[in-house]
Amino acid sequence: MKVIVAGLLMLVLAMDVIAQETRDPSNFGDEDEAILSWTEDLKDQAVDLAMFTAFATLALVSFFRKSEGLKWITMAAAVLYLGFARSQLITIVNVFGLIEWNLPVFRHNMTWYLFAIFTVVTTILWGRLYCGRVCAFGAMTQLLDKIVPARLRFEVPSRIERRASYIKYGLLGGTVLYFLATKNISIYRYVEPFWMFSLQASTSLWLGLGILLAATVFIRNLYCRFFCPVGAFLGLLSNLTVFRIKRWTECKTCKICEKTCEWGAIRGPVILAAECVRCDDCERLYMDKQRCPHWLIARKRAQASSAS
Repeated sequence: MKVIVAGLLMLVLAMDVIAQETRDPSNFGDEDEAILSWTEDLKDQAVDLAMFTAFATLALVSFFRKSEGLKWITMAAAVLYLGFARSQLITIVNVFGLIEWNLPVFRHNMTWYLFAIFTVVTTILWGRLYCGRVCAFGAMTQLLDKIVPARLRFEVPSRIERRASYIKYGLLGGTVLYFLATKNISIYRYVEPFWMFSLQASTSLWLGLGILLAATVFIRNLYCRFFCPVGAFLGLLSNLTVFRIKRWTECKTCKICEKTCEWGAIRGPVILAAECVRCDDCERLYMDKQRCPHWLIARKRAQASSAS
């Protein structure tokens, strides 16, 4: 673990050096500018770094333990800490910065780099874990879903859901093209509602958010499933996922997990990495020896073998 952390820090430092050289190839800065020492910068950001490290640890513990209770605690912490307290989310603006390699200066934005690298690394290792329990807006809508009466929900037919899931990729492509043509980042306010945590927006934007949240009451995880460009970006990245959810032979015919999945990520024996947010629901069913057909069949075979 120490080697991994050290490697990540070296990667971040290298990215920052490259970014600064890109902005200032001659490497000449303003000599009159007062430059704080690295020690002072680290001291100023120590609390934020410690807070995010604690949150990231909670998120990973909840993920590895497959604890539903810890997952809900993590999401509540995401809404309060990353959302309202810090207004810190991965947004389409970060994608713009990555495209132009216009990255923040590392020494002044250590927590942001830690957050960004945590998101990218966990996505490559396990998939869209960020979307499933770290994103403050996604966490808020999932918590909202827990208190909404089930009778109010409308289940989107599979054939429509499959087509609608491509909308977010269209929004990602269209937003990026708009930015490349205009260099105007303000488009982000119209394609993602994350600005809500700053509590600052125009009346029309608040009205649009109200309509979106009202629609979310009836269609669970509406924005995350169908409209989020960041989710689309991470979905593309998740195709590189190393540690995927394993499947039993019985998964070819069993539909229990597919019916349970709230994200439309399971289609027959296949789990779509780009749509899966590692919510743990199917994985808990997967190991349930009282419900999963794999274990029931294995038990019957064992009993038949012992009887003979």
